[in-house]
Parts: sequence; C-alpha cells; structure tokens
Amino acid sequence: MDGAHSTALQLQQLPPTSSASALSETSFSYKENLIGALLAIFGHLVVSIALNLQKYCHIRLAGSKDPRAYFKTKTWWLGLFLMLLGELGVFASYAFAPLSLIVPLSAVSVIASAIIGIIFIKEKWKPKDFLRRYVLSFVGCGLAVVGTYLLVTFAPNSHEKMTGENVTKHLVSWPFLLYMLVEIILFCLLLYFYKEKNANNIVVILLLVALLGSMTVVTVKAVAGMLVLSIQGNLQLDYPIFYVMFVCMVATAVYQAAFLSQASQMYDSSLIASVGYILSTTIAITAGAIFYLDFIGEDVLHICMFALGCLIAFLGVFLITRNRKKAIPFEPYISMDAMPDSYLHNRQLLFKRYSNSRNVPRHYLESL
Repeated sequence: MDGAHSTALQLQQLPPTSSASALSETSFSYKENLIGALLAIFGHLVVSIALNLQKYCHIRLAGSKDPRAYFKTKTWWLGLFLMLLGELGVFASYAFAPLSLIVPLSAVSVIASAIIGIIFIKEKWKPKDFLRRYVLSFVGCGLAVVGTYLLVTFAPNSHEKMTGENVTKHLVSWPFLLYMLVEIILFCLLLYFYKEKNANNIVVILLLVALLGSMTVVTVKAVAGMLVLSIQGNLQLDYPIFYVMFVCMVATAVYQAAFLSQASQMYDSSLIASVGYILSTTIAITAGAIFYLDFIGEDVLHICMFALGCLIAFLGVFLITRNRKKAIPFEPYISMDAMPDSYLHNRQLLFKRYSNSRNVPRHYLESL
C-alpha cells in the first residue's frame, strides 16, 4: 500500500506534458490574433467614418453660404480626432497579430466607405444605374466580408515577441537580405522607368507604393511590438534597432504618400484603391512571411484557405471600387463658347500684331 501511495504521489507531482503547454501557447496566440484583428477592424472602421465626416463637412460648406473655412468647423475636427484614434488602433494591432493578418484587413475600410457613401452621404442614383452600381457594390461587400472572415479564421498563429534581439535576428537573416536585394533592384528599375522614361502607368506607380509600403508595415510591426513590450515593463527602447526601424518607418511612409499623391493626380481614386489594395497586400504579406516567418509551422490547408480568403477579399474590393462614382473634373463658369465674338476677335488681332515682335514675352503670347 505504501508503494502504491508513493507512486500516486509521484504521478501527481509530474510536470505538465509538452502537449498541454503547446495547447496553452496556441490558445494564447489565438487570443492575441483576436485582439489584433479586432483592433485593426475597429481602426479601419473609425478611419472610414472620419474620412466621410470630413467629406460631409466639405460638401455642406460648398452647398451653403457659410463663410467659415473647413478647419473652423466642429465636424472637421471631430473627423480629425476619429482619424487619429483609428490610426492608433491600426498601429497597436501590429503588436499583437501577425503582419499577414493585419494587412489584408484594410478591406474593412473599403467596405465601410462604400456603405457610408450610400447611406450617410446619400449619393444620388438613377433607377437604371442601380443594378450596375449598387447591386454589384453590395455583392462586393459580401465577398469582402467572407474573405475577411477566412483571413481571420485561417491566419498564421505567430506569437513571437518583438524584442530587440528577435528583430535584429530577423533583420540580418539571409532570406530577408536576399528579399531586400531583389526589392531594391526592382524599385530602382521602376523608378528609372517612371522618372526617365515617363512610364506613368498606374501599375508602375502603385508598385513603387507597394514596395515602400511593405517596408512600412514591417517596421511598424517592429516599432509597435517593442513599444508594447516597453509599456508592459520589458524595456526595449534602449536597443538601437528600435530607432533604426522608427526612422525607416517614417521615411518609407513619407515617400509612399508622395507617390500616392502623384497617382491621385493622374488616375481615378477608385482605380487607385482597388489596384493599390491588391498590390500592397500581396507584397506586404510576402515581406511579412520572409521577415517574421509568419507561415512557418502552418499546415497546407490553413495556407490555402488563407490564400483563398485573400483572393475573395481582392475580388470584393474590385467590385466595390469599380462601380464607385467617378469624380467630375472642374469646369470653369465661363467657357470660350460663351464669350462675345468681339472679345475673341480682339484676342486674335492682338496675337497677330505681337506674334512677330521680339520684345513681347512668350508667356504673354501663350496666354492669348
């Protein structure tokens, strides 16, 4: 009896099995993924509401006799506050969930903007345009929601802490160094064709944006993760890699915004939204998989379902944006056809009189 009793005590004192610890670790990673996904969804929703609030403010001021500037209205400042709050939520989400999960969730902002644009802004539509515009947009919203659900469900369960040692180890790993070499060569080639050969195709410009954006999200995850660990008591701000990542994050974000501004001057915003989302998400997921090893240890089924979720979200965003109403270019209040004939006749006489004179500036002749 004593031997049996001592054996039972030894069995009770055995440490937990490795399977039990792996199960608790997996559940903890699922919890962090859920927190990160909820923060990202919340952030993108709030940013969409903020942008539409500011748009509503501009529309209301343009249609009224209110002499105030837009930045003197409470609505515009509320939109700015909500935008900062939403961006803070998206920034914090990178500290909890894998980069491959957070990046595709930007489709939430496209879905929210489409719904708010119809309901809140009350965009006008004709019955004959309803099927072409809004039904396909609602189908796109449904597909984007399904794709987002698959992304959250089958996302990689990465739970590595963003310590200074881990970030440095990933930064000097040979797969990432090889990826950086390929990306730098591709970026320089695209920049050469864009600047020297005037290759203003939207794919060229948005590929430049996507390549910069992949580095932005990689550095954002490192900075956000190290900040969260520092807030929790594990100080990471004394590592030089934190400041390297912070400088790279700011620099790539600034140049990314510059290329986006140039693209918006040449192409419609809906086309930029759809093509930019597809290119940026694809390259960012690739960068995250190489730098942070997001898909290491994942089975083939989870990877295939995650890829299917991305494809469905891409199709949904494409359907939403392709049916968005295009902006009407500014038209002057007075056209040349509406001017008196005598005015046009006098301009022609002045041009003939001074066209052969060397003392008249050329810009004056071009103005005629």
